[in-house]
Amino acid sequence: MADKTSIEWTNATWNPVTGCTKISPGCDHCYAERFSERFRGVKGHPFEYGFDLMLRPDRVKQPLQWKRPRMIFVNSMSDLFHKDVPAGFVNSVFDTMEKAHWHTFQILTKRSSLMQKFINSRYVDKPVPSHIWLGVSVEDGKRKSRVAHLRNTNALVRFLSVEPLVGPVGKLDLTDIHWVIVGGESGPGYRPMRVDWAREVRDECIRAGVAFFFKQWGGYRPKTGGRELDGRIWDEFPEPIEPDIGGVLAG
Repeated sequence: MADKTSIEWTNATWNPVTGCTKISPGCDHCYAERFSERFRGVKGHPFEYGFDLMLRPDRVKQPLQWKRPRMIFVNSMSDLFHKDVPAGFVNSVFDTMEKAHWHTFQILTKRSSLMQKFINSRYVDKPVPSHIWLGVSVEDGKRKSRVAHLRNTNALVRFLSVEPLVGPVGKLDLTDIHWVIVGGESGPGYRPMRVDWAREVRDECIRAGVAFFFKQWGGYRPKTGGRELDGRIWDEFPEPIEPDIGGVLAG
């Protein structure tokens, strides 16, 4: 668990699972894989086994030790809904998040159908608590089925990470979506993001009244291109709702 992070839209990271496998073009230049593989074979290092999928049961209860409220990105170095993560382990992660209600947890996945199935099985009679935000990655127009899966997930707060944006998304239905993050790719071999792709998503958010966050243009380094889109910084977040209050989150 890291109390500090360079990710602009969160305060901390928590990784009860590390490692993953690639499933779509957004994974091609994965920063987490690139970082992890640097330490493969280093005896005793947390990433001694590189980016191999690993459960970290000793980390499951870490957020309970942090008494100051934080916004926590869950599994910045993996995907909680990877098919090889047992449902029982995912349940233990959700047990911790429910107990640590003073934090806000942000869960992001590319495995949207598996998330939908898990969430709708665990939360049959009530939605996921409002301090647990569920999101999906959408890197281009071919990945929009993930948005439909998210929309059909029994949650109060839903968000999209349109990052790395490697192609035009096209028409985007933002019904019941509360937040959208857009960012370009960074690192060796990065694929440049075109300004019209970013504007298209931003304009959809404005029309739908959905909070819009522009993370970065990307480049060889994450900060290379800065964070301005059309002369301004877009740092919008979804409006919070109080825990245990039903209803729809305002966009």
